Amino acid sequence: MSQNKSKLIIANCSGFFGDRLSAAKEMVQGGPIDVLTGDYLAELTMALLIQKKLKDPNAGYVPTFLKQMKEIMAECLEKKIRVVSNAGGLNPSGMAKALKEIAEQQGLSPKIAYIEGDDLMPRIQSLQSDGEQFIHLDKNISLAEANASPITANAYLGGWGIAEALTQGADIIVCGRVADAALVAGPAAWHFGWHQKDWDCLAGAYAAGHIIECGAQATGGNYSFIHEVPSFNNVGFPIAEIHHDGSCVITKHSNTGGLVSVGTVTAQLLYEINTPQYLTPDVTVRFDTVCLTQEASDRVLVSGTKGEPPTQCTKVCINNYGGHKNSMTIILTGLDIDEKAKIVQDTLFASMSDPPDQIDIHLIRSDKENPTRNEESFAFLRITVMDTDAKKAGKIFSSKIVEMALANIPGFTLTAPPSNGSPSVIHWPALISSKHITQTVHMDGQHFSIPGAIEANETVLVEP
Repeated sequence: MSQNKSKLIIANCSGFFGDRLSAAKEMVQGGPIDVLTGDYLAELTMALLIQKKLKDPNAGYVPTFLKQMKEIMAECLEKKIRVVSNAGGLNPSGMAKALKEIAEQQGLSPKIAYIEGDDLMPRIQSLQSDGEQFIHLDKNISLAEANASPITANAYLGGWGIAEALTQGADIIVCGRVADAALVAGPAAWHFGWHQKDWDCLAGAYAAGHIIECGAQATGGNYSFIHEVPSFNNVGFPIAEIHHDGSCVITKHSNTGGLVSVGTVTAQLLYEINTPQYLTPDVTVRFDTVCLTQEASDRVLVSGTKGEPPTQCTKVCINNYGGHKNSMTIILTGLDIDEKAKIVQDTLFASMSDPPDQIDIHLIRSDKENPTRNEESFAFLRITVMDTDAKKAGKIFSSKIVEMALANIPGFTLTAPPSNGSPSVIHWPALISSKHITQTVHMDGQHFSIPGAIEANETVLVEP
């Protein structure tokens, strides 16, 4: 456990790969914080990273995080700010090595830890032999039944690996696929010395983590009630001031744009939530117990959060190879939009002796029934194809559309030139028994293992 402080101030500096590059520096310099976190991994980000890693085995992590760390590493060490990020992606060890090189270039000696255990690809076949079917959470079919070809498979790890790394003295912690909110729950558990069965405390920290994990989405960004937000210039990233009981205050640095209100926090709290039970690897958070109170301007108290033992499963993010995909969009103008769309489709199909495996057509209407000006008479015909043969989904398809330019409907216009398309990735959400998951913390040549399964040995039922 760290020094005994009444609260732990955890800031976020990223909600996705591509978020504001200057945010890390802004959070470190904008006011006092104890921990800087960053979430860079959307589900399909793993698919982008595997393409980079296939070209270069040393890649597979989020490179923009390195740019941020070049700017703030020295200041974080000086201010004793710990950095916890999932920017390790598919190569946490590679990211740790790159960070060490940056530190050496700057004459710094941070303790850098990286966490592994989420990557299931080396075991994907043996796990299926052991009975793990990886049933699709929406389609209810197994990976084998779909004859799928996984290119990535990563389990969502909990926060106890992060807590262990901090216990061992890490200044910078690099994770791969962890539960987004674990980036906050792990440091909180370490700081306050919580145990694995402190369900309410953990639930509060996971709620805080869920609120700040998507960056400025909790501070006015993506908020429906735009007139409530004073300014969208330089929107401040969120901060969670966590207390020993798991309650927290959501805020942002002063002199920044955006807004922290019960409304903005509620919008983010309910983001991606389907039921009152928010399932995480470490605790089941009862979102129907959360109480939000506007404590002051840009300060919202989050309290009352209750927790139950976690399920014995954790989520797995699988990305399957789906062949090649290509898309072309034709602008339809003037009158008779439906007829023009049919002419384009009929001509295309007649020209393809061996069409792609899948063809998806969408007529996107923005035209009015009786237009009085050109701006009211546009529609878009989007044609998307998929095929295991890259050539059939590539120029063979797109060239057939280009060839229609002077021999088809009047005003035939494309929104983009023809392309070769790109590999298609299909997201496959599933579950795996936590007994198959072990986190391993690596730091200074030492290795520390944390089992994924938690034996609760108790039943805790929370009444909302």
